[in-house]
Amino acid sequence: MSLYIGLDVGTQSVKLLAYDADSRRVVATHGHALELISRDDGTREQQAQWWIDGIVACFAALSAEQRAQVRAISVSGQQHGFVPVDAQGQVTAPVKLWCDTSTQLECEEIMQAVGGEVRCVELAGNPILAGYTASKLPWTRKHRSDAYAAMTSVLLPHDYVNFWLTGERYTEFGDASGSGWLDVRTRQWSAPLLQAIDPQRDLAAALPPLVPTETTFALSAAAAHILGLPREVRVASGGGDNMMAAIGTGNVVPGRLTMSLGTSGTLFAYADRPVVDAAARWAAFCSSSGGWLPLICTMNCTVATETISRLFGIKTGQGEALLDATAPGAGGLVLLPFFNGERTPNLPAARGCMTGMDLHNTTPAHFYRAAMEGASYSLRNGFDAFVDAGLAFDSIYVTGGGSKSAGWRQLIADLFGLPVHVPAQAEGAGFGAALQALWADGHAQGDRASLAEVVLQHQQDDAALSAQPDPQRGAQYQAHYQTFLQHLHAIGPLYAG
Repeated sequence: MSLYIGLDVGTQSVKLLAYDADSRRVVATHGHALELISRDDGTREQQAQWWIDGIVACFAALSAEQRAQVRAISVSGQQHGFVPVDAQGQVTAPVKLWCDTSTQLECEEIMQAVGGEVRCVELAGNPILAGYTASKLPWTRKHRSDAYAAMTSVLLPHDYVNFWLTGERYTEFGDASGSGWLDVRTRQWSAPLLQAIDPQRDLAAALPPLVPTETTFALSAAAAHILGLPREVRVASGGGDNMMAAIGTGNVVPGRLTMSLGTSGTLFAYADRPVVDAAARWAAFCSSSGGWLPLICTMNCTVATETISRLFGIKTGQGEALLDATAPGAGGLVLLPFFNGERTPNLPAARGCMTGMDLHNTTPAHFYRAAMEGASYSLRNGFDAFVDAGLAFDSIYVTGGGSKSAGWRQLIADLFGLPVHVPAQAEGAGFGAALQALWADGHAQGDRASLAEVVLQHQQDDAALSAQPDPQRGAQYQAHYQTFLQHLHAIGPLYAG
């Protein structure tokens, strides 16, 4: 038995997935919950030590026999966090996370310094958003000046875990592209953006070297002792959670679209060229598999169906019957499901809006269908932007809580006109990290199979959950989608600016 470990260091928990490459089975999964520091000003922080404590706990849950069989580790980390580290390797401040919105002022200051959002996209491929790492540095300089002055390295969350595992400070292109200062076209740091972030300091000197995807490092003696692992274990380059989820869902070749139906909705795809949008409709990331990963996020996905369920007292498991009782179009109801504002399109001040109500369609079933359709139409709007950019797809891989709904899977297949598949392994990011570890270990041993070849050999679908598009229903959904767009264009200006 040869075990490959995927560590998923998220916001809510640390998860460990152990994959046996010989039997092609996940033989163990363990998790450890994390706390979150939250304040009314938008602060969302964690202590980096909490991640390490979680990792130690997860490895301790493996049997001694399992730990002895570990060959390599790869880390999937929550993106965009800022871990300031001093010369002695100590973290100098709490880690500001991707969901921290207290740095909006600093975002505006950085973009103003480089000449605005359009110029920012020209320089790096992305604007500076509040969630990205860039704005967290000037915020820390202002509010935690001692911690900032002591900082000698700027690390992302998965970089820091790799540092703890290996003693080496390094990063890779996928996670680094979410920092805000990597030019995704050239895969080099953007000097003008670094200057705008801190004009008094040479930030480039604090950035870790960028390493290729196939790079591995030795597990340090200290980490091996603490975790109870063999000294021969290698640590792969890892990546951000979206990048690892792409690997875990087989999204390592052109043509596959990964769709996450969670509280928010996410679409991302592999590309073998940079895919940058001048209007910044998507995040133009690099992948952690040697290519690029354009990503679109909608702010309201399962939150739409959950909100309607709460409104009408719809219980878990009743949604499928409500869908079956209604036809595409929800009897004329159209929901713009912008309960949390919206990012696609960029309408942060938007709110939910239901139109088309009459004496016959104001039923729980019609409202529930309208919620699911509205969330799906928002994703289709993002999909159309990808198609406009020249991307083409032959299948959709769905993950997240919404993927458990057979009705939703069929709706997506019909609306998008593509086969829908569900990965057999639900822990996409952790599984993707394990597969990267497997490939990188083989590469270090002289195996020249590509990452895509290895991933497609090991990633499997749950065939019972697949859905094929129905052309007749697809035509109906297409007409209702056009109605949705008309409502969006009419109501969107109310929330613009």
